[in-house]
Amino acid sequence: MSTTAIPTNTKWWNGGRSPFNISYGKVMMWYFLMSDAFTFGAFLISYGTIRFSVNHWADPNHVFNAFPFAGHANLPLAFVSLMTFILIFSSVTMVLAVHEGHKMNRKGVEKYMILTILGGLAFLGCQAWEWTHMITGDHAVLVNGQIEHWGTTVTRNPWGPEVMHNGQLVATPGPIAFGGYFFGITGFHGFHVFSGVIINLVMLIKTRLGHFDQRGHYEMIEKAGLYWHFVDLVWVFVFLCFYLV
Repeated sequence: MSTTAIPTNTKWWNGGRSPFNISYGKVMMWYFLMSDAFTFGAFLISYGTIRFSVNHWADPNHVFNAFPFAGHANLPLAFVSLMTFILIFSSVTMVLAVHEGHKMNRKGVEKYMILTILGGLAFLGCQAWEWTHMITGDHAVLVNGQIEHWGTTVTRNPWGPEVMHNGQLVATPGPIAFGGYFFGITGFHGFHVFSGVIINLVMLIKTRLGHFDQRGHYEMIEKAGLYWHFVDLVWVFVFLCFYLV
C-alpha cells in the first residue's frame, strides 16, 4: 500500500470572507453593543412604565433648572444642554481621531484622542455637580398637575421615604421612584462614560508608543470609537426620558 505524504505546512481551514467585510473584532464589538443596548432599553422601559403609572412626578423644568455659579437663576435644562453639547463634541473628536487613523497620522490621532478624553472627563465632572445638586438642592414635584416644592422640608435625604406635605409626614412613591431611576440609569451611563475614558486613555498610550504603526492599522481606535458613539447615542435616550418628558 502506497501512502501520500502530507506537507507539514498544509492549512486545513483558511476560513471564508469576514461577515460584512469587517474584522472579527468589529463584529464582536457590535454584538457587545447590541447586548448593552438591550440592558439600557430594559431600564428605560421600566422607567417609562412607572413614570406614567403614578399621578405625581418630579417636574424636569423645576428639578433641572440650576446652573453652576448662577445663584438662584431659573435656567431650565441649560446645564444638561451643556452636558449634551460636551458629549456630542467628544463624539466629533473621536470621529476625527478615527479619520486620522485611516491616514496613519499618529500625531493627529493623539491630538483628537486627547480632546475626546477631556470631553469625557468634563461630562463626568458635570454629572458629579448635578448629582450633588440633586441630593442637596430644593426641587419641585407634580401632584395632580400642581407644582409643589420639596427638598427643604424633608426630614432626611430629599430622595428618602418621608416628606413633609401640608404640615404632615407623607410617603412619596413618585419622587422615590424618580430618584431611584435617575441615579440608577444616569449612574449606569456615567459608568460607561468612565469606562470609555479609560479605554481611550489606553488607546492614547498605545498610539504614543507606536503600537498601531507597528501593526500597520488603527483598527483599535475604530473599535473604541464604536463604543464611544454608543455611549453618546444612549445619552440621547436618557436625555429624552428624564429631562424632556
